Amino acid sequence: MGNTPEQEDELIRELYNRYRRPLYGYVLRAVGGDHQYAEDVVQETLLRAWRNADSLDPEHAGPWLYTVARNLVVSGYRKQSARVDEVPILERDWARPIDDFDRVLQGWQVAEAMRALSADHRAVIGELFFHRRTITETAKKLGVPPGTVKSRSFYALRALRDALEERGVTEP
Repeated sequence: MGNTPEQEDELIRELYNRYRRPLYGYVLRAVGGDHQYAEDVVQETLLRAWRNADSLDPEHAGPWLYTVARNLVVSGYRKQSARVDEVPILERDWARPIDDFDRVLQGWQVAEAMRALSADHRAVIGELFFHRRTITETAKKLGVPPGTVKSRSFYALRALRDALEERGVTEP
């Protein structure tokens, strides 16, 4: 049950419009500001998305795209390191951008897991952890008793942990 060529073209257009700029920014940082190489990596990433169009959904393709781009950057670095250079290449700080990249991927995975929670659970998690409100402040903001906030946060965190385990982000 594959997509028609028109559906594949539309998917790639949507992925390009939605992810090209942020993907380019992260790749650019990962390759130390090499604009041409960053463009090449983004183009190769989108080419691979086109080849996998049957299994991609534009709403949830971000983590997949970032993972592919990161793998391309890492494999490019490995190829560069494996060659004997006639002229020494300046050392780049490859570790830091990849750490930033991992943080972005993890953030996307957490956001995806948050979407799996009920609206009440998302609201409590959002108020307590993202807005850094106390239980009392969250209760006032949401118009529920503090005990309800405590209960919802307990079950929301459990559901979030389970969702992250299912996605392989955390271990059981």
